[in-house]
Amino acid sequence: MPDRTPHAIPAPIAEMLMPMARRLVLHRRGSTVWQVHTERGEYAVKLGYSIEATAEWAAREWTARAPAREGVVLHDLGVGDVSYGAWEHGTWNVQPWHPGESLYDRWKPHRTGEATTEPDLREALSCAETLADLHSKGWVHGDVQPAHFILGPAKASLIDLALAHGGTIPERYAFPFTGCLVHYEAPEISQSVLNTGEAVPTTKADSYALGASLFISATGWRAVAYPDDASREEQRQAVVDGPHRPVNVPGILGKLIEQMLNPSPDDRPTPAEVCDALKAEL
Repeated sequence: MPDRTPHAIPAPIAEMLMPMARRLVLHRRGSTVWQVHTERGEYAVKLGYSIEATAEWAAREWTARAPAREGVVLHDLGVGDVSYGAWEHGTWNVQPWHPGESLYDRWKPHRTGEATTEPDLREALSCAETLADLHSKGWVHGDVQPAHFILGPAKASLIDLALAHGGTIPERYAFPFTGCLVHYEAPEISQSVLNTGEAVPTTKADSYALGASLFISATGWRAVAYPDDASREEQRQAVVDGPHRPVNVPGILGKLIEQMLNPSPDDRPTPAEVCDALKAEL
């Protein structure tokens, strides 16, 4: 369960930004996120803190390090106007705000039956392009999900890079990768977490997650069926055992999702190959 009271923006960060307005975006286990409006522009302020054990959840310390770790990744990627550091409960980062709505929110009409057309291939292409661009820079995202694709006025952005792997992370901010939201975990990632408690994110696992993200956004269904109240271990075992649900998305998008959900990592198309296939249809 999250803390009852969201963490306020620490005074040193507020003094640095001089917020004109602020809005609580997220407050959950280990993370509080604020949208801040300043004279310089819009920013996201992320505060990380450790999670205490409960009857439902094990304690987690890595969430306290995650914002600073993401700051390191963003700097390596050349993202400007990013800062990070420590506060009394963990670490923080400040980064430019990405305007737009998530892929999941944008495609809601397709899940509710309100849409009169098929999912927009240009939007799917924009998501694949931003993931392919990340891979081209030597990084793997590790936590691809529809909430992390933000469809802006011109293109999609891929946010939440705290679990990304590729470059050098300072030891004080490093932590093992213990999986992500299981709905989007590739079978090999789930199997590794079940076996050892850890895994290594890969571009091929990101491709699987892209397919699972497009599938659930278009249909409302998780790629692999398991009970809503299943434990994380049961969810992961279902992903490992398979098969995935039938892909009932029509056209080239459905064919690509089917390929990305292939249980064999080597048989999945890369995000760049997905881009090429979608461009050929536009």
